[in-house]
Formats: sequence, C-alpha cells, structure tokens
Amino acid sequence: MLDPSIRVQVLDSITDVPAAQWDALAGPSAPPFVRHAWLAAMEESGSAQVDTGWGPHHLTLWRGETLIAAAPAYRKYHSMGEYIYDFAWAQAAQRMGIEYYPKLIIGAPLSPATAPRFLVAPSESPRDARHALMEAAIESAREEGCSSVHVLFPTPEEADFLEQSGMARRLTLQFHWKNPGYRTYEDYLARFSSKRRHQLKRERGAASGQGITLRTVSGTELGPEHARRAHSFYAATCERHSWGQVQLTPDFFARVFRALPEAVQMVEAVRGGRVIAGAFNVVTPERLYGRYWGCFEEHPFLHFNVCLYHSVEECIRAGRKVFEPGAGGEHKVARGFEPSAVHSVHHLFDPSLDRAVRDFLRRERAQLSRAVEESELLAGLKPWPLAG
Repeated sequence: MLDPSIRVQVLDSITDVPAAQWDALAGPSAPPFVRHAWLAAMEESGSAQVDTGWGPHHLTLWRGETLIAAAPAYRKYHSMGEYIYDFAWAQAAQRMGIEYYPKLIIGAPLSPATAPRFLVAPSESPRDARHALMEAAIESAREEGCSSVHVLFPTPEEADFLEQSGMARRLTLQFHWKNPGYRTYEDYLARFSSKRRHQLKRERGAASGQGITLRTVSGTELGPEHARRAHSFYAATCERHSWGQVQLTPDFFARVFRALPEAVQMVEAVRGGRVIAGAFNVVTPERLYGRYWGCFEEHPFLHFNVCLYHSVEECIRAGRKVFEPGAGGEHKVARGFEPSAVHSVHHLFDPSLDRAVRDFLRRERAQLSRAVEESELLAGLKPWPLAG
C-alpha cells in the first residue's frame, strides 16, 4: 500500500514539473534522453504531442511539494518511433476484436537507448517507488482506455524487477561497440583478421580519396546552423526510405542544441568546402549514442565513415566505454560492434492477448541466441557473449 504521505500525480506536460526537481531525480550522469530539457524539446517542438500520436502522461510521486519519483510516459496511438516492434501484436489484437491503441508506454519518444525509466530520489526506496509508479501506470492506463502498459529500454535491473512482478519481458538486439581499453585506433583494428583489417582500412581510407574530410563539432562550436543542418540530414534520410517518417521538427533540434550543447555533437563530412553529410550524436562522458544521419551526395562507404569509423576513433580518443549507434544494422558486427541485448517489459490487460504475446516472446527468445551465433559466424569474428 502506498505511503499515505505520498500522492500520485499524472502530468500532461513535462513542463508541469520544475526542471530542477526532475533532473535531480535523474542525476548528473543520466543520459540526455531522460533529462527535462530533452523531453521538453520533444513536446514543445510539436514532435511528441497528441496530434503526432504521443500524448504526454508522465507519472510522478510527491511528498508535499517535493518530487520523489517519476517516470516519463506517453499514451501512444500508433507504434512508430518506439523501436520495440509490436506491429504484429496490434494486428493480432485486431483479429481478436481488441482495440490495441491507445496504449501506455514508459520511455522517451524516438529514443531507442537504454536509460533509467524510474527516476527515484536517493532518499527513497527504489523498489517501493517503482512499485508505486507501476501501480499508477496500470490504474491510469485502464482509466484512459489503454490496452496495455509497455516499459521500453529500461535498465537490466529495472527489467529484472518488472519481470519478477509478473510482467512479460522481451529481449531484442542492438549492436554496440565496446572499449576494453584501446589506446589507439590501431589497437581497435588489431582484433580483426588480416583480411578484415584490410577491408576496414580500405573503407576508412575511401574518404580521403573522395576529397572528403570529417570533423566533429561540439560544445560552444555548435550554432543554429548546425541544428538546421541536423534536421535537414534527418529529414533527407526519412524521405529517402519507404519506411521513413519525419517525426522530429526543426524546432526540436534548435531547442536541443540550445539547451544541451554539452550533450550533442555533429559529425560533418566536408567536400569542396561544402558539408555533404552528417550525423547527429548524443554524448555522456562514458557513452556515445548515434541518432540520425543523412547525406546530400552519395559516395562509397560514406555512411560507414560518418556513422561508425570516425566516431569509434573519437570514442577511443575520449576514453568512452560504449558507442551505441542506434537500432538495427547487422552489418555493424563485421566492424567490431557486439550483439547486445536491450530490454522491454509488457503488461497487456486482455488475458487472451497476454497469453498470445507471452507465447510469442518465449519462441522469440529461443531464436535470439541462434541469430547471435549466425551473425558472428557470417562476420568471421570470434564469438561474443550476449551482453546484458
């Protein structure tokens, strides 16, 4: 039972809570995706609002006027921009006569990166706070007519807690580069066979032969033009692919570059004095997160150079431990990125749909290990353990 001195409040906007209180829960080392400024940029720019399918529904616990725990949450009216793909579940629900949307997700919009989903004050019990927030999520989701609650990209510890509480856990794969202590880029290349090493050097060297130089722009060097360029590259990539959908507005990038200059970077490819390609990345002292890329000219290996090789070298130079280049991309394994498990946890209210999803997840989990082994064999690399 919830401590009577604590009240639950569901917020329709992240700006309904003071930034300082929210960020105090997240802590100074939190990834930007759960910081107040990032979520505010998503919402106030129109990128994550009800009319784009993201209805803010943030769960908060208060003791008096003090925020003691919170979880970023949204009512979702589609499954785009989540990167934990449940389109087949929605189709199954439709066949069963169940309204799958809206659903409630706990997580950050359009951000497929592991980060704490339950932000708890150091003075509070994490277990009790998580339990209270999940109870609030389930109760408010039912009141809003949602079909389910989904916690996307929680930490492994949070996923353990939720699974032990009876929710269905899902493992999916991303491909992360991990730094065991490389001192130079040559140290990184040394882990590959001679044939693969030659291939990577050839791909990396292509840029200079094409007259392309790469640079990283960060911190005080960033200006409004970089924010505009980041959106242009992002939109160009979305529009080039049939599955692409432009969901982030130019104002989102402008707000993030202005509010979080220490946490964003632009990798730019320059040819003939003109920026022809770029990648928008997010950083912490220990991790680099690749988010969006795009190009205005096509050149062989340009994507690998802008999105992978340049940032690997930057991570080694900065001593970062992990580089998460985003969802998908089995081609990354051949370039030293490890298959790594990411987590989600699901609570579906309809018993029949819940049973069907749990059965699917059991079969999917069994296939996951085989997929990891096959990708490593195809890449010609020594086996890697499935990282948690």
